[in-house]
Amino acid sequence: MGVKKFEPLLVSRVPKELETDKIYISLECKVIIHLCACGCGEKVVLPIDPDGWEISYDGESVTLKPSIGNFQFPCRSHYWIRNNKVEWADMPPVQIPATNMVSSKKQNFWQKLIKRLFKL
Repeated sequence: MGVKKFEPLLVSRVPKELETDKIYISLECKVIIHLCACGCGEKVVLPIDPDGWEISYDGESVTLKPSIGNFQFPCRSHYWIRNNKVEWADMPPVQIPATNMVSSKKQNFWQKLIKRLFKL
């Protein structure tokens, strides 16, 4: 059930077919894309910018900040990626603050943009 650990890949273009346990990082396009860690198959698109996600990458492991809340997906998964490992949030969906829903709207914008750019 789901991914326990991601393998980071630095790419200039995101492949059309994503692998379950890979996290694709394009510094050129300032985006991080992976399949949802729960295993539902949804594409998660995270912008790298001051209003988006911060990335720490040492050549082997990746850490993303803040957490990844896929509240717009049916799975409503919520997790962190720290040193390539998936750490699940304990917070059930009913406790998700409204401010996180604003983030998911911004994330939807980026997902649509990336789909057009990469034709995913």
